[in-house]
Amino acid sequence: MRLRLDRDAFADAVGWTARALPTRPAVPVLAGMRLEAPEDGSSLRLSGFDYEVSTRASVRAEVEEGGSALIPGRLMAEIVRNLPEGTVEIRSEGSRVRISGGAARFTLITMPLEDYPSLPGMPPRIGSVPAQALTQAVRQVTPAASRDDTLPMLTGAYLDFSGDSLSVVATDRYRIAVRELWWLPSDTSIDVAALVPARTLSDTVRGLVTGENVEIALSTVTVGEGVSLSPGEGMIGFESGERRTTTRLIDSDFVKYRSWFPTEFSGRAHVTVAPLLEAVKRVALVADRTTPLRLAFSEGEVVLEAGSGEDAQAVEAIEVDYEGDPLRLAFRPDYLLDGLSGVETERARLNFTEPTKPAVFTDLPEGGERGSTFRYLVQPLRVS
Repeated sequence: MRLRLDRDAFADAVGWTARALPTRPAVPVLAGMRLEAPEDGSSLRLSGFDYEVSTRASVRAEVEEGGSALIPGRLMAEIVRNLPEGTVEIRSEGSRVRISGGAARFTLITMPLEDYPSLPGMPPRIGSVPAQALTQAVRQVTPAASRDDTLPMLTGAYLDFSGDSLSVVATDRYRIAVRELWWLPSDTSIDVAALVPARTLSDTVRGLVTGENVEIALSTVTVGEGVSLSPGEGMIGFESGERRTTTRLIDSDFVKYRSWFPTEFSGRAHVTVAPLLEAVKRVALVADRTTPLRLAFSEGEVVLEAGSGEDAQAVEAIEVDYEGDPLRLAFRPDYLLDGLSGVETERARLNFTEPTKPAVFTDLPEGGERGSTFRYLVQPLRVS
């Protein structure tokens, strides 16, 4: 194998493919990344697999001699990322692969290619969604997913496909984030859902080509005129440009999230997001993650406070449009920041019930609240 390719494009493709590689593989070859250059081709194909997530990418290359090799993926990603700008040359010689760029030369020992497992194929395609919209939705929602692996259901992002509507949902029991967006299904009668590991989904969309659509594939079976998830075949795939990935789904039912959102509120505030977000960041400097950040809403303003007694303290007031009786609530600062950071519009609406019951944040598009696509429910803290 002998080829040349652009350093920047190669580093990007290698970095995206390497995210599927385990840091402590149960089988040594799973730490490898497969490189394949067809004899009559003009590209280098990269792939990684850990039996849960598979990744494939392709990058343009000048192929002088085709071939394939399995080399340590994470090490190669670090090497390529640190090569000087310009052209990278790859040459295999027996059990070694030489990578050079500028005056830098690296020699890596190959791994046994015959021991590398076959990558899974893509499930059937069910539709497509604009890459930018999906990336934005995942960024808004996945911070609300739990990091506690003892409750796998809560570590996932729930993708709810219904007709031409796609909802992305995540929760850790104390908050729940929902983003609704339009997508183009292959079958308009589709009504199916998938629970995808949130961390994997976040890593996947981070490297997608934002100028293109993302093709979504799901293990499905036809039921009447619609489709539903095939039992025992939990896999979802995403493909964009020259990149595609598959991942196993979390085998668990998701919470009935729609019933969590209250329908009646006793207080409402319309806020400009940026000033409130910056105020929360400043006041939170004197609070740790679990220390309450208190908000006191009254006509025309909200006062933010953190700290008390002999601890460091901070207070800041900003203008808001508030309707309702004066109200005092307290939230975990990081939960508050995640909710406000998820709002993509200039202004947001904060809906309140009682100081100890859930509050709901929504975006405010130009079409008004009925056009809202992002909702964030968060449970206040109980404070004396």
